Amino acid sequence: MDKRLLDILVCPVTKAPLSWHPATQELWCKASRLAYPVRDDIPVMLEEEARALSDEELDAL
Repeated sequence: MDKRLLDILVCPVTKAPLSWHPATQELWCKASRLAYPVRDDIPVMLEEEARALSDEELDAL
């Protein structure tokens, strides 16, 4: 994930910063507890495409 892109992207729900998780190819938002997929190097920033983060995943943030 391009650092410049990561610096300007925010969660569409909470406007909170996102963190990149290369193992799952997702952008995680702690505030909304959502993980947004990145497909073909393009972040899919739609709430309906995001998955809920588990408590274990949130603890890892």
